Amino acid sequence: MHAQHMKTEPQALQTVNVDLAGDAEVFIPQNVCARMIRFAVEDRKLTYLKFTGGCQGNLKAISKLLVGMDVEEIIRKLSGNTCGKKNTSCTDQLCIALRNHMEQE
Repeated sequence: MHAQHMKTEPQALQTVNVDLAGDAEVFIPQNVCARMIRFAVEDRKLTYLKFTGGCQGNLKAISKLLVGMDVEEIIRKLSGNTCGKKNTSCTDQLCIALRNHMEQE
């Protein structure tokens, strides 16, 4: 019975996130387990964040912590973060995406 709950919950969350993400940008990260990062920024604050792939428990928690934060603060805190033997991480890749976004504004 517990496994059924686990299957149903992510589907419900995914539907809600898609509805909330209206104008989310898509970034394809390099050299990390996450396959895609969707995010939205409004008034220099991160308003939406969803990672596809990667360490889902950790990335969901990180997303909850980062939404609402100032983009420059996120970049300052997480830029250069590494994962295992890689020279980057999912959060470092997010910082690259956010930097690119800010440069285009």
